[in-house]
Amino acid sequence: MSAAGYLFPGAGAEQRRLLARFPALVDRVFPLPGRFLAALPRDVAELSRLLTSGRGDRHDGYLGRPELLSAYLRYFLPWNLYRLYRLLPALPLNLADGDLVVDLGSGPLTLVLALWLFRPGLRDRSLEFRCIDRTGAVLDAGKRLFAALAGSDSPWRIKTIRASLGAPVKGPRAALVSAVNVFNETWRSIPEANAGALRLGAEKNARLLSSLAAESGSILVVEPGVPRSGEFIAALRAALIECGYPPRLPCPHAGPCPLPGGRSPATRPSGAKGKWCHFGFDTGDAPPELLKLSAAAGIPKDRAVLSFLFAGPGGIPLPEGGETPSLAVRIISDAFPLTGDGRSGRGRPGDRSGRYGCSVRGLVLAAGDRAALAALSPGTLLRIAPPAREKRDPKSGALMAELPPDRGPY
Repeated sequence: MSAAGYLFPGAGAEQRRLLARFPALVDRVFPLPGRFLAALPRDVAELSRLLTSGRGDRHDGYLGRPELLSAYLRYFLPWNLYRLYRLLPALPLNLADGDLVVDLGSGPLTLVLALWLFRPGLRDRSLEFRCIDRTGAVLDAGKRLFAALAGSDSPWRIKTIRASLGAPVKGPRAALVSAVNVFNETWRSIPEANAGALRLGAEKNARLLSSLAAESGSILVVEPGVPRSGEFIAALRAALIECGYPPRLPCPHAGPCPLPGGRSPATRPSGAKGKWCHFGFDTGDAPPELLKLSAAAGIPKDRAVLSFLFAGPGGIPLPEGGETPSLAVRIISDAFPLTGDGRSGRGRPGDRSGRYGCSVRGLVLAAGDRAALAALSPGTLLRIAPPAREKRDPKSGALMAELPPDRGPY
């Protein structure tokens, strides 16, 4: 099955084993004395507070504090790697010998570690990474982890740059520019009702990303899968199109985003109802030590959720062929029961289910057999025959389309 068909295939058996062993690698490179081990769940909970509700209490360079850096390396870094473990294998990363990757807000080299772990075909390429973060201690920690993971004979050249987001980056433009869990730092202080400020911020960051990427390069942005992230990603997508970097994934089209999120009806198309583009999956295959630490810290994760955008020239990776006419629909929600009349919303449950999807014709409610729809993995790209007569779901405004029993992913 193509990457376009299944967006989150996960990595292979070797990569799953490496991910499972990553907590042990952190412990080996950064051994934690027993008297500090007992305090780890508390430190994780405190760092989580500083990253969310207690943002006003933290200062620049907060990850320079040893206990907070330890918490980040043992909790937040592995969870960020887990999200990338689900995403990176499907991305069309065409990196060749000599290519440059610029990673903004690198932290402990999260993307570099993830690429080595989950894209083994890149390990023997002569790649150069410029990793930028404002905290030197966290960059140094990432370099130590990468050296322990990849060994001294890795052909990857890593240059760390201590600088804030937006600082000049010298050198040629990059084959890949990435920003993983970075931009939420810029929009969290913007009131939710101020969609204009969020849009202006997205336009500013689109100019930054596109200024660093080569004309033939790609841009990858990954954010937490909360509603505000989806709103920002939709605004960033529109701005990147204006900068000459159209969407490639997860979008099945380059038209206006039918899922821009936001609270104001003026900022979303008719019927979108504030829905945002995000993907979630169960965490049963996450490292057991990580799940145990999450529970001990009081922030268990049964599901991992993300919003992302992969943009650049090359076209949207939709497979050719198949029956025509057909409508490409990217599934973006879990399955939910439909009422007896086949619509979403409250009412007597029917014997079928629905899932929301994104298409060039806007939001789609794909309806079909309950078991078949529930079995589709998040982000699956479906080929659906457009209805002969347009029919909209009265609750969501979504185009209603039937999934035939024998119709599967691209």
